[in-house]
Amino acid sequence: MPYRRTAHVVRKQAARHNAIMAAARSAAAEGGMGAVQVASVAQRAGIATGTMYRYFPSKVELVTALVGATAEREIAAIGKAGKAAPGPLSALAAVIATCAARTLRQRRLIWAVAAEPADADVESARAGFRRALAEEINTRIAAAMQAGYLPVQDVSLSSAALVGALLEGLTGPLSPEGHEDPAHLRDRVQAFTLLSLRALGVNDARARGLVVQIALPAGDL
Repeated sequence: MPYRRTAHVVRKQAARHNAIMAAARSAAAEGGMGAVQVASVAQRAGIATGTMYRYFPSKVELVTALVGATAEREIAAIGKAGKAAPGPLSALAAVIATCAARTLRQRRLIWAVAAEPADADVESARAGFRRALAEEINTRIAAAMQAGYLPVQDVSLSSAALVGALLEGLTGPLSPEGHEDPAHLRDRVQAFTLLSLRALGVNDARARGLVVQIALPAGDL
């Protein structure tokens, strides 16, 4: 008779998996992908290394799972912000601002899972994260353009360029350092959103109005 997992076992395994993901995310946020090691993550999660290997037999599988989980969470949050906006141009501004805010709040983590130099084995997962970000922005640019709020442009190029600006401008080695108090973070989010809207062809007065109107959830700053 094949083994059937009880509800208790399923819950226990899910809780352990969640603990591993939380520990890996914490490690990446503190020290980048170099800090995501099977043994150290197991210690953070409070489980034995041998048990850890039953869930993730290698670092590559652990890192790939971390990238996937982070991408899923971030894309869901960004998409929710866009859907809540009253119109296509407001949705575009909300998506850009929410993406910027969440990136700044998790600066080290986002750099680690999306852009930090890493092994080729996990690059496909990381590229998938960047593509998903670009696709979400692509959808909003296309909708705003079709509604006549943006000039005709190469939407795929524009969305890819914004993802590059996001990662390099807010998380990468060239991104400016500064105080991380909420007021400073809000200023950075507004500046990035304004830059993005201007680059897409929104006139200055309207772009500034959109930026002022954006209401980010408290947790994003």
